[in-house]
Amino acid sequence: MSINLRTAYAFSREMYPKLSTEHIQYGTGGFRGKAEFLDSVMFRMGVLATLRSRFRSGAAIGVMITASHNPEPDNGVKLVDPKGEMLEASWESIATDLVNVSDQELEQQVAKIIKDNNIDITSSSIVYVGMDNRYHSPRLLKAVADGVIALKGNVREYGIVTTPMLHYFVVSANTKEAYGKPMEEGYYDKLITAFKTLRNDQLENGNYKNNLIFDGANGVGARKMLQFIKRMQNSLQVTVINQGIGQGKINEDCGADYVKVQQRPPKSMPEVEPYTRCCSVDGDADRVVYFFSNDKGEFQLLDGDRIATLVAGYLMDLAKKCQLDLRLGLVQTAYANGASTDYIVNELKVPVSCVPTGVKHLHHKALEYDIGVYFEANGHGTVVFSDHAKSTVAEAAKAGDKPDAKIFLKIIDLINETVGDAISDMLLVETILNHKGWDVKDWISTYTDLPNQQLKIKVQDRNVIATTDAERVCVKPEGLQFEINKAVSNYKRGRAFVRPSGTEDVVRVYAEANTKEDTVSLAHEIGILVQRLAGGVGPELVHPNNAHL
Repeated sequence: MSINLRTAYAFSREMYPKLSTEHIQYGTGGFRGKAEFLDSVMFRMGVLATLRSRFRSGAAIGVMITASHNPEPDNGVKLVDPKGEMLEASWESIATDLVNVSDQELEQQVAKIIKDNNIDITSSSIVYVGMDNRYHSPRLLKAVADGVIALKGNVREYGIVTTPMLHYFVVSANTKEAYGKPMEEGYYDKLITAFKTLRNDQLENGNYKNNLIFDGANGVGARKMLQFIKRMQNSLQVTVINQGIGQGKINEDCGADYVKVQQRPPKSMPEVEPYTRCCSVDGDADRVVYFFSNDKGEFQLLDGDRIATLVAGYLMDLAKKCQLDLRLGLVQTAYANGASTDYIVNELKVPVSCVPTGVKHLHHKALEYDIGVYFEANGHGTVVFSDHAKSTVAEAAKAGDKPDAKIFLKIIDLINETVGDAISDMLLVETILNHKGWDVKDWISTYTDLPNQQLKIKVQDRNVIATTDAERVCVKPEGLQFEINKAVSNYKRGRAFVRPSGTEDVVRVYAEANTKEDTVSLAHEIGILVQRLAGGVGPELVHPNNAHL
C-alpha cells in the first residue's frame, strides 16, 4: 500500500479531532448539525468520497457542503454519486459508521471499508467539492479537501455553487460531457440556451407578463440568479430580493421553507401589483415555491404540488401532440395536498405513486416511468426521462413533421434531471406559463387546495414512532393510529399522519380538512395524541377552543 494511512490518521486527530460524542446519522440531506462540530465529519467525508470514487472505477464523486434550508449556524455535507444521484443507500450506513467512530478507531474503520468493498487504494480517484455561502463553509471545504488529499485522491474545488450545480458537474464529467460541460459557464449556457430558444422572442403571451420577483433566501441561489440575469439578455425580467450581501442571514424569515410553512411572503418583499408572480428558493437552491397576493391582499401559495401538476399536464399534452407513446407518471409523498392528488387522477388522468418523504425515494420511483415527474410539496423536485423517452423524442424531432418534438427536446435540455434544481424548475415554470398564456390566476384556478397545517411535537425519543404505507400509517406506538383515525373521522375531508423527523427528536404532524378552522383543530388534536402516546416533552399543546376534547 503506497499511501501512509497512519500519517493520514495522525493528521486527522491533530487537525480535525472528533469533538462531539453525539451519534449522528446520514439522512435524506446527508449529515447536518451545528457547524462547530462538523470539522471531523467533513474530513472523514473527504476520505469516504475518495474511497467511493475508487470503488466506482475512478468516477467523479461530489461532496456538497450545505445545510440547505436550515438556519445560518448549521451546516452539513452530502455525497453525490456518479450519475448525479444521491449516495447509494448501502453506503449511507458506511458513512454513518465512519463519522461516529472515535479518532482512535478511525484507522481500523477505514481499513474495514477498503477490505469489505475490495477497493484498490492505489487506483485513481476524483472528488468534486462545492459549498454554499455560509461563513463557515470555506473552513469545512478545506477539511473535505484535506480528507481527499490524505488518501492521495484528486480534488476539484468549485467554491460557492448551488447544490444542483454540483450534481450537474458530476454527471457531466462522468458522461464525458454528453450531459453538459462540467463548469459553471457550461451550466449557465445549457439552461439559458434552452430557455431562450423556447421563449423564441415571445416574452409575453395572453395573460402571461414578463415580470418575476425572485426571493434568493440570502443564499447561493441569489448570487447565481444574478449571474443568469446578466446572461439572459432580458428574456426574463427578474427582480432579486434577499440577495445575501448585507441583506440578512441565510433562510432567516425568507426562502422557500419559510414561505411554505409560514404561508406568508418573505421579508424585504417590495410593494407590487396584485397577482404579480413571485418565487422563493431555499439556501442552496434545490427547492422553489411560487406565491402572490390577490386583490384583497391575501397571500396565495403555489407549492411543489402546483408545480408538479403544471409540469405533468404540459408534458402530457406535448407527448399527445407529438403522438408519442410514452408512460408518464407523477410521484408524490404523503405531504401532497389531497386536492392535488384528486386533480392529477381525475382530471389529468396521470398515474400517481406515493413514496416516503425524501427526494431519493421520489427519484428512484420516478425512474420507473418513461417520463417521471416528482415534486415534494416543499418545492423540491424535477423530471426524469428514460433513454427510451429521449430517443423517441429525438427521432420525432428529426423526422421534421412534428414541430412540437423540437420543443420537447429543448424542454429536456432545460430540466436538470439529476436533482431538484430551483433555478431550472423556475425557468421551466416560466416557459410553461408563457406557452399557455397563463398568469397566476389561471394557474391557481385549476383546483382548490385543501387547508393544511404542520406541527412539530418534541418527544423524548423519535424512534418510538414507526410508520408504513409511505409514512401514511403509524404502526408504533400501539394504539396511536387507532386514535388518529378516530379523530380524523370527525372532520369533513379530514386526513392526518405523523412521522418521526430524520434529524431531531421531534414528530412531524400533518393535517388537512375542508376548512381552515377544522384543519387547525385536527392538527392540534393529533399533536396532543402524539404528546400523550409517544413520550412528548415540554408543555402540552392547548387545543384551539378545546374543540372535540
